[in-house]
Amino acid sequence: MNSSLKLRITLLFSVVFLAFESHAQTNKLVVNTESGNVQINKHIYGHFAEHLGRNIYGGIWVGPDSDVPNEDGYRKDVMQALIDLEIPNLRWPGGCFADEYHWTDGIGDPNDRPKMVNTNWGGVTEDNSFGTHEFLNFTKKINTVPYITGNVGSGSVEEMSKWIEYINFDGESPMADLRRKNGQEDPWDIEYWGVGNESWGCGGHMTPEYYANEYRRYATYARDYGGNKLYKIAGGANNWDLNWTEVLMKNIPLQMMDGLSLHYYTVTGTWEEKGAATKFTKEEYLETLNKAAVMDDLIAKHSQIMDKYDPEKKVGLIIDEWGTWFKVEEGTNPGFLYQQNTMRDAHVAAITLNIFNKHAERVHMANLAQTVNVLQAIILTNENDMILTPTYHVFDLYKPHKDAILLDHFLSSEKVAFGKQSAEALHVSTSKSEDGTVNISIANIHPDKKVSLDIDLLGKEFKTVSGEIVTASSVDTYNTFEKKDAVKKASFSDFKLNKNILKVDAPANSVLMIRVK
Repeated sequence: MNSSLKLRITLLFSVVFLAFESHAQTNKLVVNTESGNVQINKHIYGHFAEHLGRNIYGGIWVGPDSDVPNEDGYRKDVMQALIDLEIPNLRWPGGCFADEYHWTDGIGDPNDRPKMVNTNWGGVTEDNSFGTHEFLNFTKKINTVPYITGNVGSGSVEEMSKWIEYINFDGESPMADLRRKNGQEDPWDIEYWGVGNESWGCGGHMTPEYYANEYRRYATYARDYGGNKLYKIAGGANNWDLNWTEVLMKNIPLQMMDGLSLHYYTVTGTWEEKGAATKFTKEEYLETLNKAAVMDDLIAKHSQIMDKYDPEKKVGLIIDEWGTWFKVEEGTNPGFLYQQNTMRDAHVAAITLNIFNKHAERVHMANLAQTVNVLQAIILTNENDMILTPTYHVFDLYKPHKDAILLDHFLSSEKVAFGKQSAEALHVSTSKSEDGTVNISIANIHPDKKVSLDIDLLGKEFKTVSGEIVTASSVDTYNTFEKKDAVKKASFSDFKLNKNILKVDAPANSVLMIRVK
């Protein structure tokens, strides 16, 4: 019997044993440290910057003449925070804005660029000072991969085709010559390209059959240039619209589609009467986390349909909009979607990222909505200052999972309950880095109780252990410009390692990253 089979049998017996123990409130994690063969794509940890509220203007871009410290018009503080976070990709220009954006308005001399009305988000004037060059130069400065969403809703095949030529063609052509005239000699060679956004809604209110045909037409003229191959992403479903996925997978040839998107937002209450970002009961807190955990079943259901048409999993599931959506903060423009960010949001991020890791065989990319000052932002700014949110610190904490190998595990967790809501207290993901380090992310969502977890590391003995934590005194704690570090990442050492047995005491309301080697 080979060692791999022994480990799998051992894990199976552990699962059976834990099933009998589950009624006794046992907190036990069994990790098969030698079992993995699926890599967690780093692009799962991506982000999203739409022309919405103060995301671009005042968040990323202030212009070169601003009194805010900047480099070529980009806020230095925001830029450095994104560099430090090592974000793998950034989606732009939308969102709903993408399907009313005409790229030729955003090139050339900024003084000559036409203005437009941002009809989706607040009815404000968009001056187009942040366009293709500004975005792609920004992604280069922060060392990330650009992901552009093209205009299908109000655009044309010709418009999108010429935009791709402008960006990627390295020869002589009208669009490549125009790019050079505007100061960019070499093509940017971008890879990720979205063909429309939310075509079932703000992107045109199309039927799936109609969009599938439109996608085939647009994708035909989304050309590859030189040695660069586009990764073409079809505009996929809104949460539980399984029929949309079914129709697209059936009607679009696999060779024309590299990715299929999915959007899901975590909302407390209803879309019409959303809950507040900072004021909530413990029952509402659990409601939010339970709704975030729905992502697991959501991915499974859409993946099941994709598997029917694509059993080899060549088409990636791209969850390019996800996160919490609460009421806007009092006194702010309702169309700007500005909300604060508490430890509750940190737990939503931890649970969701754990789920993405679990489905890494199908999920190739994801993009948190959004980067600065919008929805579940990782950064909030005012005129001259910046704060990092609890969600930022969770993404920072989870860095070791990027491009690591997903490991099999089984978790038995006690419950937490308030009112009509109940959930498992612990949420976990396990992976192994290239150097053999095993990474264990643990979210203890219990707002009041420390949870002791026994971890059985199957496969070999380990010698060293380290830990980091994101926590706060309460689940509604958040950072302000007056108190920036109410929630932050810190070192953690409340654990004991004895060969392949690890005991961890996870504090109440905490997210942990434990690493053993």
